Amino acid sequence: MSDGKKFYIIAGEASGDLHASNMMQALLEEDSNLDFRYWGGDKMQSVSPGMVKHIKDLAFMGFLEVIMNLRTILKNLSFCKKDILEYKPDALILVDYPGFNLRIAEWAKEHGIRVIYYISPQVWAWKQKRVHKIKKVVDDMYVILPFEKDFYKKFDYNVSYVGHPLLDEISKYGFNDEMKLEFHQRYGLDDRPIIAVLPGSRRQEVSKKLPIMLEALKPFADYQIVIAGAPSLDAAFYAPYNNENVKMISNETYQLLSCSSAAVVTSGTATLETALFKVPEVVCYKSSMVSYSIAKRLVKVKYISLVNLIMDKEVVIELIQHDCNPTAIRAEIKKLLDDSEYRNTLDKNYNDLEKTLGGGGASKKVAQSLLSKM
Repeated sequence: MSDGKKFYIIAGEASGDLHASNMMQALLEEDSNLDFRYWGGDKMQSVSPGMVKHIKDLAFMGFLEVIMNLRTILKNLSFCKKDILEYKPDALILVDYPGFNLRIAEWAKEHGIRVIYYISPQVWAWKQKRVHKIKKVVDDMYVILPFEKDFYKKFDYNVSYVGHPLLDEISKYGFNDEMKLEFHQRYGLDDRPIIAVLPGSRRQEVSKKLPIMLEALKPFADYQIVIAGAPSLDAAFYAPYNNENVKMISNETYQLLSCSSAAVVTSGTATLETALFKVPEVVCYKSSMVSYSIAKRLVKVKYISLVNLIMDKEVVIELIQHDCNPTAIRAEIKKLLDDSEYRNTLDKNYNDLEKTLGGGGASKKVAQSLLSKM
């Protein structure tokens, strides 16, 4: 491969920022002369200059929320297309974020730009017909969930399964007792065990779910409650939720999970991260009634958490919409903390989950495969 290849990368959420940053690092280890221009977050920025837009300005969740922000989204699409044409990349690398990225992929294909997709849109959950469009507009698809390769095969589309990049990321966090003590001291935490609250990274979802989660945990006076703050939201946003028994720690979710006894987690990548840290969890999801009603009619999967989807059974309890209430959350956390037999079954399922995901090295596999095709 010749020097100086240029890649335009689009990641629109916190998890995409994490996985894209590791992919960028792996690409640079293969060829240090690569150039990047990207939409992403702080993690990508720590690897290489070239940021165009930050994820904090991009994340909109739910059907109603997307409609309310449609003007901004359309402006972003228009600007992105213009920016790509001016940059003239050798390839466009799209990381998850399907609502935006699939539109860009279709446009890029029409303009003769090579399209790489890393971390498949969840077309197996809903809008399965989108696979036909993906086949036409995506040159290479790299998937991270074991069942996705077989799903695409049903549509006669050969994709590359590289394993889950979280395995590599989490393997970096071997927290010993000394590190845990330092973490407690740094944030003024006391000796009580921790219940972690992972309410998501988007302003809308955090505003809707965090008050419910915190209300559920009020009776647990023997524990300290710590909110995992998202890098896309500033400290002022979380200020109303802080009190003598609730703290917020931003951008150190893995360190927090390493020190936690249990967790209340919003649906998404965080459910899998929590499971791989072997932290007992309850999964919560609540959106606007309009968004929920539409999703209920369209979604074609049995579960909302990645843990349960990968294992194809209920490993962790999911509390959705009306069931996502303080009483139900409180009851499940109490069971996770007090019922040792219940927790032992969960531990066994967590170990099986890790085996199912296979070996690590996802970022390196993507980088080597991608560069070999350029």
